[in-house]
Amino acid sequence: MKAIDRAIITLSNMTVRVRRKRTAPEHLLLLLPHCIQNSECDQRLGIDMATCKRCGKCQVKDMLEIAEHYGIRSVMATGGELALKKVKDKSVHAVVAVACEKELREGILSCFPKAVLAVTNERPYGPCKDTCVVLDDVRQAIEWFLEIKEEE
Repeated sequence: MKAIDRAIITLSNMTVRVRRKRTAPEHLLLLLPHCIQNSECDQRLGIDMATCKRCGKCQVKDMLEIAEHYGIRSVMATGGELALKKVKDKSVHAVVAVACEKELREGILSCFPKAVLAVTNERPYGPCKDTCVVLDDVRQAIEWFLEIKEEE
């Protein structure tokens, strides 16, 4: 099933890029999985990550800084229903979603035809625990929606 999930994600990402959907920062949402937070953190984060202490033990700090840099909203998915509710908000025109293949596939299919660029996370400690993501992949997805050209 993982191969099918990857194929759906790849096809969806290609389709989004072909559709050339661009958006203003205030209409772009960065959607993160709860498993990106350090599992030993005392600061339990909900969908609003504002209570993060930004200690640097996980990538939540990095994601908050990226969102602030580009002026976009970021939320942490604590469950599929809540994530879908945030994505389907009328003020959200496009989404950069970080998650495992299964969650990305389900999310992409659930919120179609909304434009979603999916970035697969890495799971060095197994599923749903202390995951991470390639930060440059997240930045590139955000910049694509915002049509920011890399400085040469």
